[in-house]
Amino acid sequence: EKAGLIDHVGEWIADAALRQMASWQAQGHDVPRLSINVSAEQLRRSHVPNSIRRLLDHYHLSAEQITIELTETALMVNPDHARRILRDLKALGVALSIDDFGTGYSSLSYLRSYPLDELKIDRSFVDEIASNPDDRAIAQTIIAMSRTLGLSVVAEGVETQQQFEALRTLGCQTAQGFLLGMPLSPEEISKKFLS
Repeated sequence: EKAGLIDHVGEWIADAALRQMASWQAQGHDVPRLSINVSAEQLRRSHVPNSIRRLLDHYHLSAEQITIELTETALMVNPDHARRILRDLKALGVALSIDDFGTGYSSLSYLRSYPLDELKIDRSFVDEIASNPDDRAIAQTIIAMSRTLGLSVVAEGVETQQQFEALRTLGCQTAQGFLLGMPLSPEEISKKFLS
């Protein structure tokens, strides 16, 4: 972002990810959903909805297969502008997720004014969830709030069985982290999960 390259990098990442998803589908694999992170700077420049629409059309993919992940900070730099961009993205049919939830502004008002689908509990609350009552209480609150608002919730950075069990006890049904899988190349994913 500081070097001004984030637009090009972000577009390249989205293109590469959607190209890979289209390739898997062409091979007959059912890939349920793909998440793409969008930076605050990309969101500020307003071109994200058009870029995603163009890539979906180019690769003949359904918007329902895509989740756009944004940080709280990205939404709070210019809330009115962010609201318009999120509405445009939502109109495409993509799902919208707040990454690293609880570490930014954590303004609860945006949860009702933005068309969100998912909150991701930041790993800083997951790291010691099995032993720290405060982290457990924060995670429990995020899970309960998400459920009440009709949002999905994902725990990030799950690396131990104790973290996984604590989250499951709290009612968190989706997790990501090294306990569940290490980063893999497309070829490794194809062999391990899609063959």
